[in-house]
Amino acid sequence: MGFFVKTFVFVFGAVIGSFLNVCIYRLPRSKSLVRPGSACPACDRPIRFYDNIPLISYMLLRGRCRDCGAPISIRYVVVELITAVLFFMCFRRSGLTFEFFVEIFFVALLIVVTFIDYEFQIIPDILSLGGLVAGMIFSFMRPGFRFLDGLYGILLGGGLLFVIAYGYQLITKREGMGGGDIKLLAMIGAFSGFKGVICSLVGGSVIGTIVGIPLMLIKGQGTKYAVPFGPFLSLSAVIYLFWGSRLEYMVTEILLKR
Repeated sequence: MGFFVKTFVFVFGAVIGSFLNVCIYRLPRSKSLVRPGSACPACDRPIRFYDNIPLISYMLLRGRCRDCGAPISIRYVVVELITAVLFFMCFRRSGLTFEFFVEIFFVALLIVVTFIDYEFQIIPDILSLGGLVAGMIFSFMRPGFRFLDGLYGILLGGGLLFVIAYGYQLITKREGMGGGDIKLLAMIGAFSGFKGVICSLVGGSVIGTIVGIPLMLIKGQGTKYAVPFGPFLSLSAVIYLFWGSRLEYMVTEILLKR
């Protein structure tokens, strides 16, 4: 029974990942998520149902459209696999509880944000602000998570990043962070509280620096090269979701030893 449930959760995650691919492709292009059905971006021919099986169809088609032979982006199978793995990890963490459904909703939002921001360097309001509202609604029903936890997270997340962004712009005379990042961190706060905001901001800054500096050197544009911050915030938020308690314990131990 346990194996069946775990398998179902993994497959369910892959199916939801397939839908997230639709969101990633259509939201920044202002297209409907419902109509028309899935079609090849190259030849615009509808995708057959047996060619739209998460993870499996990509391998059977060898990464190419059945009709025109155009290559299918590896992003589709990557998103499906990441979603399946994260859903499985949420199940291992919380079981089939209400918290499990909150967590998979949260990570699904972060996945879509990551890939859209990476490609288009925008974060649609329907994801950040819509997710923020959903997070606050969930806070009334989540065991061990209070409404005030989410509210403090929103105020700290949105306010702190706004101050940093405004200060950077004031000093350098150019925009360093977009409004989308500010709203994203506020949304993260709605789900993970002020501790999650701090972890996401610090972790995102560290990971962003490690990844961003080599990219700037490779591109040869210095600090003028724009590196999207949303994926790093999202990754840090996921890290806090699964290992936040352990990180808090490690930090406390380090401070006490001092």
